Amino acid sequence: MSHPEISAEQAQIDRAYELLESSRQRATRLRDMVEVGRGGTTQARFERDVIEEAVVGRLSQLELGSSSLVFGRIDRPSKATAANEPAQQPTLTASNETFYIGRLAVADERREPVVVDWRAPVAEPFFRATGGDPLGLLRRRHFVCRGRELADLEDEVFDLDAFGDTASPQGSGHNGLTAHGALYAALEEHRDGQLKQVVATIQAEQDEIIRSPRKGILVCQGGPGTGKTIVALHRAAYLLYTYRFPLAGQGLLVVGPNRLFLRYVERVLPSLGEVGVHLFVLADLFNELFPEVRVRLGDAPEVARTKGDARMSQFIANALKDRQRKLRRGLRLDFGLGYLTLRVDESRAIVSEARRRFRHHNAGRAYVEQEVYAAMSASHRRRPDPAKLRERFSRHPDVMAAFERMWPLLTPAQLLRDLYSSRALLRSAASGLLPEAQWESLYRPRGDSEASYQWSDADVPLLDEAYAQLGPQTRSKRRRNDSGIRTYGHIVVDECQDQPPMALRMIARRSLNGSMTVVGDIAQATSAHAPTDWHEVLAHLPAASVAPRLAELTLSYRIPQPSLDLANRVLAATAPQLAPPAAVRIAGAPPRFVAADAEAIASAVSQVVKEETEALGGGNLLVVSPSGLIDEITSAFTEAGLDFGRATAASRNTTGALHPRVTLAPVRLCKGLETDGVVVVEPNAMVAEEPQGLRALYVALTRATKRVAVVWSQPLPEPLHAGAAACNTDATAATTERVSGDSHG
Repeated sequence: MSHPEISAEQAQIDRAYELLESSRQRATRLRDMVEVGRGGTTQARFERDVIEEAVVGRLSQLELGSSSLVFGRIDRPSKATAANEPAQQPTLTASNETFYIGRLAVADERREPVVVDWRAPVAEPFFRATGGDPLGLLRRRHFVCRGRELADLEDEVFDLDAFGDTASPQGSGHNGLTAHGALYAALEEHRDGQLKQVVATIQAEQDEIIRSPRKGILVCQGGPGTGKTIVALHRAAYLLYTYRFPLAGQGLLVVGPNRLFLRYVERVLPSLGEVGVHLFVLADLFNELFPEVRVRLGDAPEVARTKGDARMSQFIANALKDRQRKLRRGLRLDFGLGYLTLRVDESRAIVSEARRRFRHHNAGRAYVEQEVYAAMSASHRRRPDPAKLRERFSRHPDVMAAFERMWPLLTPAQLLRDLYSSRALLRSAASGLLPEAQWESLYRPRGDSEASYQWSDADVPLLDEAYAQLGPQTRSKRRRNDSGIRTYGHIVVDECQDQPPMALRMIARRSLNGSMTVVGDIAQATSAHAPTDWHEVLAHLPAASVAPRLAELTLSYRIPQPSLDLANRVLAATAPQLAPPAAVRIAGAPPRFVAADAEAIASAVSQVVKEETEALGGGNLLVVSPSGLIDEITSAFTEAGLDFGRATAASRNTTGALHPRVTLAPVRLCKGLETDGVVVVEPNAMVAEEPQGLRALYVALTRATKRVAVVWSQPLPEPLHAGAAACNTDATAATTERVSGDSHG
């Protein structure tokens, strides 16, 4: 039976959409305010461009896509009623206030609010009110919409006396959840390969983090499925709304772990009305400075571990100092009837003084040149003008060679390419810092040319560190610090636990004022530099006047209890000091274990994928495999005629998105993703392959909202072996099967 007020609420929603369309039309008409013909003035053309930019920005803010405009309503006593009748019980009458909560603010012709933006202070009780603390609300109403159509609504009544016999109480949620019916419905929806905003079902513990003050560093720790990424992105939207000035000018940066992740989340902020946020991986940040640098190589784990070490900052400083050298022998040039000379000891003094004076290497080159010409002038009996000497000898090969030895102008790529290709330079830079095996692992041939040279992801923070020490060769631009690096008013870092120290230093350089939101899960730290706590991460981030705050998400909304129980066995083995998250959804399909013959593992995976896809009845499936099996499984999927995609660490010019049906990916690309089902392949090989093997397995097991399957031929890691064995005594815990090559060949 439908709610009796659905028709009235649908009428209100329809009116909100009509007013939104009127706003779009008004924004579009602004384009006609300035018309510039062929003979228009420069001022007129400038005004046209400004208005066009404003119109495009406003239309982007008003674009909803497939998202619903209105998702709820709150009723509270009016301020006048509360002031005049403080001793009386509040009642739901015409004198009370009603606010409709939505993704965008919508006003009527008199500028009266019809829909309140979810980020406005008046909307906060919609997300935070509980039975124990209703925050002044009489009732909270959640809408279940399909686009513009209101399908159902759910009431949470905080004051039964205010409603009398018409009340339909549902308390303040189940297990501390608000609108648990709407939340469960959202969790049960099929995924399509991209993350969606879920502002309608934001929970109180999430909203508290979203609305936390901007200043200082906020650390959000949360287990899998607790909504860390959702919180991070909705917090970005909230901060832009609340602190529009100054953040609109300073910029807001979101740093993701890889481009697959960025493609997965790219719809969220535009659907919340924010299109000016920069979503980057570290390579994108460096390519802002040097777009010609190509990041395409992969590093062995031990090499990546060395490159990520905090000691590499001093390593690069040592390498740069090695390029600031005295002359091997004095310089002597014919000039008139005499000679111009530069002695070795003079070159040593010039280099030493330049080091003392200049923080950035490239900025010292002009000083070195100036002092060299001054010294040569002083060496001649006629004391020629140094400026004339510069004009005459600036292209002289001996002078150019002297400058290149004493103080070369360098780009980061030139510095590191020279360093990597010389064992002598590597040995010198590493002296007292790195053992021989580590610096020796950095050696690489120079290659044919700088243009064809390729870099790895682990090189990017080192290139950035080099740039921070070298400095720009041209004047810095607006909103950049004194090293020429662009800075941002707030930075959000997702999956921050996997950023090595050198990467954290790179991110810290982008912070204008130390305002950051750091999101992650220590239990899912899978890099070679996996921290044991957040203090290790904070040590490399900017210090601010406000002490860092730690907030924790404790409820796993995504993962059903049976799947989470299995994953928590792995968590207990790899990080026993961490408390596991609690599952919101108790019911769920038990994990499925499928044993296969080693020679037929790929075909077994193909068959399991078909069965799991059918069991899901739609949505998408993630197949997580060791890197060594990716090609073999790809061939099996192709032969089986499966509709699938293969995830890669795509470049900025390729799609790199999750496939809407089946995606095959290595575990290193899976962090932060959410799918309906997951098939984990050969977990023992996965554990052996990854630097933090069991933690990587924990990541793989916690991607699915509905079903988990494990396909294996090698002996299972002990935590999973115990989980599979549980099926012998508890039929609800897991199911096991055995397939052979003949079955799926």
